[in-house]
Amino acid sequence: MSRIGKKPIEIPAGVKVEQNGTLIRATGPLGTLEMDCHPRIEVEVDQAGGTIVVKNDHPEDRQSKQMHGTMRALLSNLVIGVSRGFEKKIEIYGTGYNVKIQGGNLVLQVGYCSLTELAIPKGVKVDIEVPATRGNDVPARFTLSSIDKHVLGQFAADIRSVRPPEPYQGKGIRYAGEQVRRKVGKAFTSGAV
Repeated sequence: MSRIGKKPIEIPAGVKVEQNGTLIRATGPLGTLEMDCHPRIEVEVDQAGGTIVVKNDHPEDRQSKQMHGTMRALLSNLVIGVSRGFEKKIEIYGTGYNVKIQGGNLVLQVGYCSLTELAIPKGVKVDIEVPATRGNDVPARFTLSSIDKHVLGQFAADIRSVRPPEPYQGKGIRYAGEQVRRKVGKAFTSGAV
């Protein structure tokens, strides 16, 4: 049995969860999300008690064991998303690098000869705090927020993959708080023999 799968999910105040067969729909102050559960996993919604319980009726089946904790985590993300939402903070390091929003696209200037444009997915909000870097010390910063954790994480990963941080000077796009392993560059000696 999955330890994560056995934990009941608390339904916060202001969130309504409805079940229609394997389809679970959560409605909260930030919006509505729905998810289709795996057919071998049983979900019980107790709106009056304020809990969602995920059950695995086939503990001997390998796929059912794998999906037990996964379904519980996905349902938890559904409930948290419509009540509080999710956000990711991203920083860009490098002289002359900047970010802006133009016509529904996120436009990145990160050292390539042309600008990189990424379409902002539906339901994702971009808030730019610092639009351009100042030297190598002050990074450009922006925050992505959404109620859907999957869409948010995928968009953040797509942004980071445009220019991942390099190990020598640390230039590139990274998540806030991400540690970049640094390498020492080549050491040049003077002309003395």
